[in-house]
Amino acid sequence: MKIINRLRSSMAANIIGSILLLLVLFGLISSAIGFISFTNAYKRESSETTYHMADTASTLVNGDHLDDYLAGELTEEYELTADYLDKCCHRMGVSLIYVIVVDRSDYGRFVSVFNAVDNTVDDTSYTEWELGHERDTTNDEYRLKYRAIYEEKSAFETVYRVKMTDGQHPHITTLVPVKGSDSEVTAILCMQRPMRELYDARRPFLINIAVSAVILAILSSVLAALYIRRLFVAPITKVSDEAARFARENTIGSPLGSISRFAELSDLSLSIDKMEKDMVKYIDNLTEAATERERINTELNLARNIQKNSVPNKFPAFAGRHDFDIFASMSPAREVGGDFYNFILVDNDHLAMIIGDVSGKGVPAALFMMVTNILTTERTRIGQSPAETLTFVNRILNENNRLDMFVTIWLGILELSTGKLTAANAGHEYPVIRHKNGQFEILKDKHGLVVGGMADTVYSEYELTLEPGSKLFVYTDGVPEATDSDNNMFGEDRMLCALNVDPNAPAETILKNVRDEVDSFVKGAEQFDDLTMLCVEYKGPTGGTENEQ
Repeated sequence: MKIINRLRSSMAANIIGSILLLLVLFGLISSAIGFISFTNAYKRESSETTYHMADTASTLVNGDHLDDYLAGELTEEYELTADYLDKCCHRMGVSLIYVIVVDRSDYGRFVSVFNAVDNTVDDTSYTEWELGHERDTTNDEYRLKYRAIYEEKSAFETVYRVKMTDGQHPHITTLVPVKGSDSEVTAILCMQRPMRELYDARRPFLINIAVSAVILAILSSVLAALYIRRLFVAPITKVSDEAARFARENTIGSPLGSISRFAELSDLSLSIDKMEKDMVKYIDNLTEAATERERINTELNLARNIQKNSVPNKFPAFAGRHDFDIFASMSPAREVGGDFYNFILVDNDHLAMIIGDVSGKGVPAALFMMVTNILTTERTRIGQSPAETLTFVNRILNENNRLDMFVTIWLGILELSTGKLTAANAGHEYPVIRHKNGQFEILKDKHGLVVGGMADTVYSEYELTLEPGSKLFVYTDGVPEATDSDNNMFGEDRMLCALNVDPNAPAETILKNVRDEVDSFVKGAEQFDDLTMLCVEYKGPTGGTENEQ
């Protein structure tokens, strides 16, 4: 089995095998053509010679007296003719010579006049017909040939039987007309000649072709093996060995150079030499790039952790408070992103909530996000209103904004004792509000220009009152613009449906419901944008605080 597998994988064995197969095929085709040509030539020659023999024998028959013979007048002439035909049958080496008168109404029957048999010629077992023996015509082929002779459409007809038929050996039967003194056809003389000579002559012919094909195949295989091994296999083996060595060691070896006079093989060896040099150089560059990428990944992971820890990420955020419930999540599209959120207790009665989305992605957006988050949070912490805070942050960011980056911000301050919410929107998504015992609905608040757009922008704010049990949901555009593999967006309608799956649920569950619906919609498509959400439920002042002073 190992030897067979090696031969299957050997190029030389496959090429030589293909040549051998082609030579065998060529020998078979040549044998078939020779067989057919020889058979046809022999059939033509046999047909011609048998015709002349039959035509000669027909001259012995007096076509004017056939009816008299059949009427029972067995004259001396009849006996002499029968004797001549019998001698012809034995001396010419034919199996049968018989003369028949055919019923010309449909050529379906005939009657025998003369019948000479020699079964020793071809080891046959024919029975001699008596004078007046009647018989149906053998088949339509004979019927058509009888008609052709009687109507003088052909000088003779031949029937070939090259296969065993009714136990009789292959033979040919030639039919010639017997004519009277008026040149009218009165009967047909049939001469049957064995075709044993065809098979006896054809057998050595085929053997010669077979032996010649085998000898030619062997010689061609040997010569092809030597030629292919020297000019193809040896050079390709060198190339293969060198390629295997390089794959194993990844080092430059001795140059192959031009190893063949054939341009294709020479180019292949030179390409291997060049490939080794290029691959070694590429591996070195790749190693350097991998080291650099590893360093960058380490730094990006560090930046991701820094960004993650720059926003509140431990919940519950205010374990001692029962007058509100807040939860938030942030999922960057890359290692770091441009979204951010924050929430702080400005004092015991005011909860500030911030959510923003920086233009762009990656490290620049993350740096811009960090600066914006710090400025906004700290400015809010000192007690400024949302409009004042956004106006200040916008002015600061515009002073050194050479990259023309900007950020959308929604900033709201909730007075926990009354439920009054004061908010400002700098080009951010509309917030979503759910009043007590109601459904989540989009609140189309007043938008200002994005922060970082124009230095002298002054922002305005609005107020609304939350009753105990109300919820507020703010988010970045990564939620409604989440896209599936067919570029369909999640949209605000699906977002509202997700929020209203269980509007009475805690803030954490509300965000989980939205994220589950987004993931189900995109079905594994790559996240294109940062996805950030924040939800707060106002429970009212009756909740109080633990350890209240």
